[in-house]
Amino acid sequence: MKVLLVPDFRMRDFVLLFVNGCRHEIRGDAAFLPLSDYVRCHCRLTGTKIVCSEGDCGACAVLLGTPALNADRVDYRPITSCIAMVFQLDGAHIITVEGLAKATRSADHMHPVQHAMVACNGAQCGFCTPGFVVSLAGMCEKTASKAAIPEGSLRLGLTGNLCRCTGYEQILDAARSINRADLLPLNEVYPPAEMLPAMRDASATPFQIQTPNKLLYKPTDIPSACKFKQQNPGCTIIAGGTDIGVLINKGKIDPTVLMSVGGLKDSAGIEETDTHLTVGMLATLASFEAAIQTAIPELHQIMIRHGSPLIRNAGTLAGNIVNGSPIGDTMPALMVLNAEVELTGLSGSRRVSMNAFYTGYRKNVLAPDELLTRIIIPKPKQDEILRLYKVSKRWDLDISTFTAAFLLGIKKSAPTNGNGNGHDNLIIAEARVAYGGVGPVILRLPKTEAFLQNKSLSEELMIESGEIACQEIVPISDVRSSGEYRSQLAQNIPLKLFYELGTSADSVH
Repeated sequence: MKVLLVPDFRMRDFVLLFVNGCRHEIRGDAAFLPLSDYVRCHCRLTGTKIVCSEGDCGACAVLLGTPALNADRVDYRPITSCIAMVFQLDGAHIITVEGLAKATRSADHMHPVQHAMVACNGAQCGFCTPGFVVSLAGMCEKTASKAAIPEGSLRLGLTGNLCRCTGYEQILDAARSINRADLLPLNEVYPPAEMLPAMRDASATPFQIQTPNKLLYKPTDIPSACKFKQQNPGCTIIAGGTDIGVLINKGKIDPTVLMSVGGLKDSAGIEETDTHLTVGMLATLASFEAAIQTAIPELHQIMIRHGSPLIRNAGTLAGNIVNGSPIGDTMPALMVLNAEVELTGLSGSRRVSMNAFYTGYRKNVLAPDELLTRIIIPKPKQDEILRLYKVSKRWDLDISTFTAAFLLGIKKSAPTNGNGNGHDNLIIAEARVAYGGVGPVILRLPKTEAFLQNKSLSEELMIESGEIACQEIVPISDVRSSGEYRSQLAQNIPLKLFYELGTSADSVH
């Protein structure tokens, strides 16, 4: 096992964590535990339940508190603690279901969400109940002090919490009946002034933890991170960890050298201009989802089906890209938008097109010392139509069976039928098409794109383009579907696009 070659006088040998307001300095093997195991076994806070160990059911939900940007408060968001490793959370404040009891004005010390769950019979076997309570408490914290949670936000916010007893109606009734007047803001219950100095100091200082079997390093600047990566080939890099956490829990991997990049705080922002979005390497999927709601609304409709709010609150777009799943939800859109990734190493930065980033199944062009530090995403232009598709067995919280992205540059010509009805006057000046789930990587389809270019948009054209697309892919059969089904989807999806465009294609400038 290699060790860090350049010692740092600021280096700590522990993870600093606050749990329900109490300070914890976590050393040795405990730093490598899933957070759910730590709060249950070390803190004896057994309200946090573990069921799937994959982040899919929400029974293990806790509130993750991090210092607000340019404000003396702590911002809280719910995450799944089973796939969040302790070392990722350095400088954070964790509130478990037990810690919510103080956030109430009622004399019996039950959180208003807990009161509502009891009154509306929201618990059946009760195993999932703590996770629902935490998620609802997080939504209450996020909305105005006495405002009800909007129905759409309520249902979307609970997609990461599963009830095996099928008690959703009672849970929704409970959520609608929460007495907001009894609710105390968490920043009143856990005063930030008592924790923020230590939280910010932890964020600004690195740590190194070494056990007989593992080495862990948290840098606080990109050059140090690049140097460690170069010195330790094959080290496991963790940002949100929503994929790696599952692999560790299921015994698929057991990394011995790890680097947590959560200390690179300057890389967490998202910047928007008239033409582009620039997404930092630590920007969460949730913050990306919020940024594209108006900037790229078509991609937003895909993002709200990506995992769950609990997962999006932890995972990062950069991590999703580097993970390189051939059924990843975000990559087809990034490819047809001609997004670029910024790769930073010891000798500087370079930009690489998303379409040239992957070299094979979960392989990419990152050099041994490089990190993916930013994603630069062009917004669709006024004369471009972006359409994205995700096919999965479940609508919410499911891995894709098949994905597709189309970007069509449209120009108008004189109508051929004399009255301007239909799409006969719309010419596809440029076509970009990407499919996922049909090969070892997300595939651009150059033959299909060339066929579509400079042709009038028509039903016949899209039918024939689907047939050509099928010739460019080699889908496999697996647990999600057969190869034949994926081929049929590949053939049908261009025609679906044509029908769904309707008159909207005529509105492009």
